[in-house]
Amino acid sequence: MIDPNRRRAPELARRPAPAGNRRTAAALALSSGLAALLAGPAAADTVSTMNNRAALFASQVNVLDGRAAQQYENSARLQPERSDPLFGAAPVAAPAYAGSYAGPHLAVARAAARRHGIPEDLFLRLVQQESGWNAGAVSHKGALGLAQLMPETAALLGVDPGDPAQNLDGGARYLAAQFAAFGSWPLALAAYNAGPGAVQRYGGIPPYAETEGYVRAIWGS
Repeated sequence: MIDPNRRRAPELARRPAPAGNRRTAAALALSSGLAALLAGPAAADTVSTMNNRAALFASQVNVLDGRAAQQYENSARLQPERSDPLFGAAPVAAPAYAGSYAGPHLAVARAAARRHGIPEDLFLRLVQQESGWNAGAVSHKGALGLAQLMPETAALLGVDPGDPAQNLDGGARYLAAQFAAFGSWPLALAAYNAGPGAVQRYGGIPPYAETEGYVRAIWGS
């Protein structure tokens, strides 16, 4: 996660809610269509519960639902073939992972990325950015573990955020769900950081210094 002590740009002070809260609300508001995408073996017995929880939040938060892909079909800013103006011509792939970490979580993260159709280097760079490969990391907003899942998000995904393998699997599934909704990896990363509602609201990568820096750090410019 981004260092909470770092000075934020003035415009960030006017944000309606912290990124962690947006991510939590967004995850809890995913309805049955997207919940099915997120559901894996660890969550198979809890899909009904997740759907009920999602339904409770859907009326309170303006975020993506199970029809997300159709919602954005006519939005030129959100089409996969278009690049966000912030980044100019989008690269075809994330840069190769070049972190120094080479411990046991690396292979688990690679496997999670493959399992959910995410480019391996992209997911490794995300984990590096989120936690620096610290399985015990806890952000000032309460995000947990390697992929920095909020507790409520982990509950929706049906994973134990304290278990490194489950944490990585949940993060990979959540990122894959954002890609399925928005159709581009930069937008999926922005949704992972700031929440899908913010990407929807701004029609692209939200103009938050934290989110812009996050996407640049992982995807490159």
